[in-house]
Amino acid sequence: MQLKINKGINRPLEFKGLKAQYIGYLCIGLLIMLFLFVVMYLMGLPILLVLIIISTTGGLLFSFIFKYSSKYGTYGLMKKAAYGRLPKSIKGCGLQKLFQKARISKKH
Repeated sequence: MQLKINKGINRPLEFKGLKAQYIGYLCIGLLIMLFLFVVMYLMGLPILLVLIIISTTGGLLFSFIFKYSSKYGTYGLMKKAAYGRLPKSIKGCGLQKLFQKARISKKH
């Protein structure tokens, strides 16, 4: 079985519709689900309950990752997070005094 990974020159990695960093997000999510499966199994939960929980979270993981990949594209999710961290306004009250001190110290 061969899987095709498309990557042109100066183009981000794409695999089965997932773009760039979303492939990594999916891998991390699958590793976390594997860890949760092992923990729940070792806790002694019934295997049917464990399988239902893991398959439900796996389906949600795949649906969210593919939705974000198609909605935001390659770097859109990172840009959205960056825009959320921008300050609403910048106050410059103390800058005038700072520049006046710098100008006075240059004259001497």
